[in-house]
Amino acid sequence: MPAIAARGLVKRYKDVVAVAGLDLTIEAGECFGLLGPNGAGKTTTVEMLEGLIRPDAGDIEILGMRWAKDGRAIRERLGVALQETRLTERLTVEETLQLFRSFHAAGHDVDHVIEQVQLGEKRRAWVEKLSGGQRQRLAVACALVSDPDILFLDEPTTGLDPQSRRQLWDVVEAFKARGRSVVLTTHYMDEAEKLCDRVAVVDHGKVIALGAPADLIASLGAQHVIAFALAGDGAGATPAGALAAPLAALAGVSEARWDGAAGGRWLLTAREVHRAVPALLALLAERGLELASLRTQHATLEDLFLHLTGRHLRDE
Repeated sequence: MPAIAARGLVKRYKDVVAVAGLDLTIEAGECFGLLGPNGAGKTTTVEMLEGLIRPDAGDIEILGMRWAKDGRAIRERLGVALQETRLTERLTVEETLQLFRSFHAAGHDVDHVIEQVQLGEKRRAWVEKLSGGQRQRLAVACALVSDPDILFLDEPTTGLDPQSRRQLWDVVEAFKARGRSVVLTTHYMDEAEKLCDRVAVVDHGKVIALGAPADLIASLGAQHVIAFALAGDGAGATPAGALAAPLAALAGVSEARWDGAAGGRWLLTAREVHRAVPALLALLAERGLELASLRTQHATLEDLFLHLTGRHLRDE
């Protein structure tokens, strides 16, 4: 039995269709990522799965149960941590977790959860005295204290420093190692690639790609991306369309596309970067064009999304 099965989900608001016939199956014991820009429908989808809002159409099963008749039983088995959680400032870490533990019929010992999220030295500190990373770990602890079967994390590491991010990653991986399921929304592609067994790329309320991160990146047909911008008059005097065909025909290049963001640049998807870069430099020299910038990187989920939609995951 899957942890979550959603079929044909639709949610309409006055001026927009936020979710347009979305299907998802999330297996027990996997970390499943929902990726997409703001407004893509992922938050609305998660809120329907969590039982916070009702879909206008479609069906949701959580651990074989349905919200309409099994709402209380489902809530006992879910943990939810939001991107920003408002906790009572003058309660200590220990008191906050005792409060959340009291909401559930069963769950973990508070001491166990404090140790799990590495807040032992802060157990008697007021919430108002915690750093951003410590507050976020406390919010995740509040979701874990009921010993849930499914953990929902909405942008859990936004704004955190690298050390705090990795500490939260350790918590997620330990939870998944116990055979539990995680539903994660994130804008950080390294986070999705590190934590998620599968991801669904969502745009305009629909799933446009689904699979393991490595498989989705491999579907680009290349391992590298070469990003470059032209200097001086060449940046504006040469129409983007005039370079598209010559760039795509370069040795080692499988695709060339123009990215209008941040002043404009070219993105080359390359199978063999060691052949593509010299060929690119030769082409630009032949046409009297100079580089303003050039960098190469391994292909990421961000590149996949740009390839599929022409937009960035962080686009508003």
